[in-house]
Amino acid sequence: MTYQVPEFVPEFICDRKQQQAVTLQLPTGTSFYGTGEVSGQLERTGKRIFTWNTDAWGYGPETTSLYQSHPWVLALLPDGRALGVLADTTRRCEIDLREGSTIKFSAAAVYPVITFGPFASPTEVLVSFSHAIGTIFMPPKWSLGYHQCRWSYEPDAKVLEIARTFREKDIPCDVIWMDIDYMDGFRCFTFDKERFSDPQTMVNDLHAIGFKAIWMLDPGIKNEEGYFVYDSGSDNDVWIKNAEGNPFVGEVWPGPCVFPDFTRGETRSWWAKLVKDFIANGVDGIWNDMNEPAVFKTVTKTMPESNIHRGDAELGGCQNHSHYHNVYGLLMARSTYEGMKMSSEEKRPFVLTRAGSIGSQRYAATWSGDNLSTWEHLHMSLPMVLQLGLSGQPLSGPDIGGFAGNATPKLFGRWMGVGAMFPFCRGHSEAGTIDHEPWSFGEECEEVCRLALMRRYRLMPHIYTLFYMAHMKGTPVAVPSFFADPRNSSLRTVENSFLLGSLLVCSSTTPDQGSNEVSHILPNGTWLRFDFGDAHPDLPTLYLQGGSIIPVGLPVHHVGEMNLNDDLSLFIALDDNGKAEGVLFEDDGDGYGYVHGVFLLTYYTAELQSSIITVKVSKTEGSWKRPKRVLHVHVLLGGGAMINGKGIDGEEIQITVPSNSEVSNLILASENQYTVHLERARPIPDVDRLPGQKGIELSKTPVDLKSGDWALKVVPWIGGRIISMTHLPSGSQWLHSRVDIDGYEEYSGTEYRSAGCSEQYAVLERDLQQSGEEESLLLEGDIGGGLILQRQISIQKDAPGNLKVDSSIVARSVGAGSGGYSRLVCLRVHPTFTLLHPTEVFVTFTSINGSKHEVRPESGEQTFEGTLQPNGEWMLIDSCAGLSLVNRFDLSQVNKCLVHWGTGTVNLELWSEERPVSEETPIRISHEYEVKQLP
Repeated sequence: MTYQVPEFVPEFICDRKQQQAVTLQLPTGTSFYGTGEVSGQLERTGKRIFTWNTDAWGYGPETTSLYQSHPWVLALLPDGRALGVLADTTRRCEIDLREGSTIKFSAAAVYPVITFGPFASPTEVLVSFSHAIGTIFMPPKWSLGYHQCRWSYEPDAKVLEIARTFREKDIPCDVIWMDIDYMDGFRCFTFDKERFSDPQTMVNDLHAIGFKAIWMLDPGIKNEEGYFVYDSGSDNDVWIKNAEGNPFVGEVWPGPCVFPDFTRGETRSWWAKLVKDFIANGVDGIWNDMNEPAVFKTVTKTMPESNIHRGDAELGGCQNHSHYHNVYGLLMARSTYEGMKMSSEEKRPFVLTRAGSIGSQRYAATWSGDNLSTWEHLHMSLPMVLQLGLSGQPLSGPDIGGFAGNATPKLFGRWMGVGAMFPFCRGHSEAGTIDHEPWSFGEECEEVCRLALMRRYRLMPHIYTLFYMAHMKGTPVAVPSFFADPRNSSLRTVENSFLLGSLLVCSSTTPDQGSNEVSHILPNGTWLRFDFGDAHPDLPTLYLQGGSIIPVGLPVHHVGEMNLNDDLSLFIALDDNGKAEGVLFEDDGDGYGYVHGVFLLTYYTAELQSSIITVKVSKTEGSWKRPKRVLHVHVLLGGGAMINGKGIDGEEIQITVPSNSEVSNLILASENQYTVHLERARPIPDVDRLPGQKGIELSKTPVDLKSGDWALKVVPWIGGRIISMTHLPSGSQWLHSRVDIDGYEEYSGTEYRSAGCSEQYAVLERDLQQSGEEESLLLEGDIGGGLILQRQISIQKDAPGNLKVDSSIVARSVGAGSGGYSRLVCLRVHPTFTLLHPTEVFVTFTSINGSKHEVRPESGEQTFEGTLQPNGEWMLIDSCAGLSLVNRFDLSQVNKCLVHWGTGTVNLELWSEERPVSEETPIRISHEYEVKQLP
């Protein structure tokens, strides 16, 4: 027997603490993707993340841990081949892709690493990967429609009002969601007796107009005797234990809570029975939230890692929480799914989970968590959905319009335009924000939303087919555009387009350009633009790949209106050989008949011969009888032009192709019509500033601050940087830089440029005081997640030689899903000083422990923590100028100090501790500068 030696072999290193590091060196020019639910750029090359499920409300592009954990990397090799690498661990894992073309996993305890490939294409890697971890559950067809959600629609009359308004306004929608306020005091499996007194009647009314109802269930169970879920759970001994062996109690929405130990089969069965009984109230789907698990009033935002799970033997047995933390959400979703399945054999379960990991796609869809109503998060939603798809979870999407904050009309409309093409399509918004229904932003935005959702529903036969293939074969649903052309390196960083099968969706995520104005990079081959007569600058541009056929339905307002006997359309793009093929899956949209062959899978082909295009069925699968219906055929010619034909579905249809000159005329006429359509489209008003914002005009103006010994120039709109900091008596400009680099900044993270004030963030000048006691400038920058970065620069009259800078990260509106606490943040004060005499400077200080230090440029970067930290003061000395810049700070606010020498520059950084903040617990660093003559 011969064995094939792997082309790429990982290297394993395990230290004495059982920390295992695994590295895999790949060829130069390899691009990295995957890594699961992550924020930031599509291509993960150069990034580092940590798999630790975290309640990351208000995350930013550099947040290193979100709600789900996928220790998985998809590597696209320079030649277009692809390789997948999975670290098979449930523990906190670092995925480091910062060193060239090297993958490095690091996690506690030993774990295997599994490679998939190399294969000829990334699709083959994902198919192989899905066979290992399980394919997605087969979603009920209605769950692929549009979902409307808010925290919260209440009471029941409001729920029905929202649903009826969708029907009155002819805006497609299938599902409305109930957030935690439907419960009695946030107790799971209960209903508020006043606001939702008769849930069954309400659901019946929703069903009557074609709506499904989805209800939230959290893992935190109120610690209250007499509450039937708590009593039942205690009787069955289902709760997670603390290190002392007692049920762990942590605070969530209901107050003190206990948490089911889903690692035990007995607990999962107990929960599934509760779910089964709950479904009897007319529940169509269940939303598992807060299942990282999130715990309030803790710095870690979760339960202690010392907690004990008495897990099943096949899961790892009795282990502490650090072993099971990342799979807690998966196991809860599994229990919920199984409970729904027990309730009915005629309905497929639909579960949405916030937390998850590798394998959770077998039981639940997911969404990208508590995002923000910003253009940055609109853009980021595309790579986030794609990364989840590249990590084995095809059914995902963002909160369209953004969860936290107030969307503007253009932002909401543009987001709905592209969101209507995502695999999971839901609008959701936070309590305290303005209304985020499609009609809430004016007639123009409402029309864009209507067109976008009509487009989704027309494409529903294609989308449903993609999910059947994903379920049966493991093929992806939404993927980056480079999947169509893996060798084309220019596609590897494209983030504003994606593929739905053979359908290419090209969008704009910037406010100043419509999708029609963006120069999109198309893969090699034939790509033909088309639409449904709905062209609009705020809708994505659609292209069909040459050689493809996609099925398209009639316009409907909910999936239940789709009748298998209705007319069906085929959109066809022939390849260079005059051929095309496509597939359509059909069944009753729910239940498990398809498992037993009760479905119809139709393979269509089209071929051009002697100016005749013949469209026919090449083969079929399944016992479902083909409906008698008209089949409309639309052959794309280019420029949006097409030739049409029709016949009976299942029979051969022939279409005569016009002459070359006629085709040219059709294309020209179509392009002209497209241009006129775009010009006549009603643009969404560009209202990006809401009434009541202060400081808008002041923030556009450079500010001079001159008093005592100091003259400063501050430019608010680029992060409030101090552009110059001149000491007047000596004439020395200690901080000076161009507008576009360096300067004086703070960041809200431990990574360089992570979620801090820079050009990307709105900065408002709030208070410019020039009277009496001091000259002062107060600046604010929105850094996302309800967090504000404040900076006050002041020169006091009684201390004219001292320049004071007071920096803070303040929680302005955190709380949704987080118990009043933000994501983990670290305030990093980051001034870059330009050195006039680089060889004659050094930093000196005395540490807390009394030791003395001189740090010179040749030392590179050095960090000082603990007792080595400067004892509240350090100095930058220019011995040539005979001056020292003294920097004094509050030692209680600073966790470490960092010196970084650049080429002719130095950073003297002050870092706070890293922790969440609330309205009552901001992070602050207050420090001051003074210039002194050297003796």
